[in-house]
Amino acid sequence: MMSESIETNIEKKPMKTPAEIQKILNDAECLYSFSEINEALDRMANEITVKLKDKNPLILCVMTGALITTGHLVTRLHFPLEIDYIHVTRYRGSTRGGDLHWLVEPRQSLKERSVIIVDDIMDGGLTLSAIIDYCKQENAKEIYTAVMVSKNRKREPGVHFEPDFVGVKTEDKYLFGFGLDYEEYLRNVPGIYAVNFDTK
Repeated sequence: MMSESIETNIEKKPMKTPAEIQKILNDAECLYSFSEINEALDRMANEITVKLKDKNPLILCVMTGALITTGHLVTRLHFPLEIDYIHVTRYRGSTRGGDLHWLVEPRQSLKERSVIIVDDIMDGGLTLSAIIDYCKQENAKEIYTAVMVSKNRKREPGVHFEPDFVGVKTEDKYLFGFGLDYEEYLRNVPGIYAVNFDTK
C-alpha cells in the first residue's frame, strides 16, 4: 500500500474562459501533428509487441494525462493484456510541478506481473520514478515505461533511467495536447503543441 495519505480535497483553481483557452491554442506552436503522433504510436506498439506479446502484461495508465495515449496505444496491441490505472499527480492544474499527491492505486495485483507504465510525458522523471518504486514494492516481475513525449532536458536528481518506449521527443517547452494539459484544458487537442508564453 502507498504510505502517503490519499488526497481528498484538491485545491480548485478559477475556471478559465473559453476565449482565454482559445488564445493559448491559437498562439501555440504545433510540434507534432495528429498523423505524426499516429506514426509514433504505430512504432511504439510494434516495439512493445516484440518485447511483451507472450508475457500477459498489465498496462498501468497514469491518470489523467496518459488516458488518451493509453487508449490509442492498446488498440494497436493485438495480444492478451490487462489494463488498470494509477493516479498520482504533481501539477494539480498549475504549470509548475509541486509535491507528489497519490490519489488511486491499481486494483489488479502487480505481484509477478510484467507491468508497462504508460504516462503522457517524461519530464524531470520524478513521477515515473515514484511509480516504478511503487511497482517494485508491489513485487512486479518486470517493469517497463512508455511515454508519448520525452523532453530533452536534465532529469531531476536521483532519476537515472530513460523510458523504454518513446513516442516523440521535444525540447524543454511547456506542452499541451494529446493528453497533456494547459491548466487542465486542451488535453483533447489532436497534436502536441508548445505554449507561446510571449503572447500568453
